[in-house]
Amino acid sequence: AINDGEEVFVALDGVVEMHFKENDVELSTLLNTGDIFYATKGTEHVAHPKGEARVLVIESEGSI
Repeated sequence: AINDGEEVFVALDGVVEMHFKENDVELSTLLNTGDIFYATKGTEHVAHPKGEARVLVIESEGSI
């Protein structure tokens, strides 16, 4: 997904592998319980939970 605004992902429980693009380079990072991922406007990203996970996503109202 490419967000039209800023988004914040908080791993509440479990492990999530976050894939994202930065300067057209595909990268990934592991989010463990308590970790935070910040996606700026226009950042292409997708979350891949590793098994069961709970993630809090905070975005602007009306964001796609």
